[in-house]
Amino acid sequence: MDWPERIPAGDWLRGASAVVVLSVDVDAESPVLARGERYLNHLTTMSHQAYGPRVGVPRILDLLDRYRLPATFFVPGVTAERWPHVMENVAERGHEIAMHGFTHRHPVHLSEGEQREEIERSLKCFFRFGVAPTGYRAPNWEMTRHTLDLLGEFGLRYDSSLMDDDRPYAMLSAGRPIAELPPHWLLDDWEQYAFLPEPDVGQQIEAPSKVVELWSAELEAMRSFGSLCMLTLHPFLTGRPSRLRGLEEFIRFALSRGDVRFARADEIASAVLGGEDAPGTGPAPQS
Repeated sequence: MDWPERIPAGDWLRGASAVVVLSVDVDAESPVLARGERYLNHLTTMSHQAYGPRVGVPRILDLLDRYRLPATFFVPGVTAERWPHVMENVAERGHEIAMHGFTHRHPVHLSEGEQREEIERSLKCFFRFGVAPTGYRAPNWEMTRHTLDLLGEFGLRYDSSLMDDDRPYAMLSAGRPIAELPPHWLLDDWEQYAFLPEPDVGQQIEAPSKVVELWSAELEAMRSFGSLCMLTLHPFLTGRPSRLRGLEEFIRFALSRGDVRFARADEIASAVLGGEDAPGTGPAPQS
């Protein structure tokens, strides 16, 4: 495996013992439709996914407002087109909007040309909303080396798809420095809550109390290692009442430590790349 070369990273902890990024993947119907447009006729399945942008996103935004916390929303292009109020509401609340593919098809299953098209279509879609994204997360975190090089080519500043660390780092992408903000399945609500008979996206429903315990224990341990706690939330899952309450319990736990800070992904990336706290400049529109 030809791993990307790492380069020295800036001070992203800024005196904290650990940093939490609340990342929200607004997938909506996209992961289901990526498995076949026939699911457009599955009204119950479509309604299950629509709960995310219709109900979950507003509830998560309100929770963030109550605690005055920043967040990063990863939005597939098709979600932006189907649910334009998501883009508008997230931007109005001052949160970051980052890329999550266009159709939510996994890059490892796409040709190099299709991978390029996914990024180009996403950028054009975002620009129509006045959003110049600086970050990217591969659908299902399934990324190829070609995907990584495309990010640098298109002027993106960070990725959040690779799992070879629990601290952010810098590397070269198409000859340009780019930050990697590692996620992990352990800190993803999908593995805990996802259940759908068809298509099979998961077959278990855990109690929120277990999830809070799992995430809190990981954050507590991360404080000893100076880690990045990249929490991954899906509004159609965590937007449900008891699960949203569980997220609030985790937030309160993190705040109670006194040395854990919350940040947007673009702020972390900027610090890793040696910049200021303010978000970096996104890519230029593609003609």
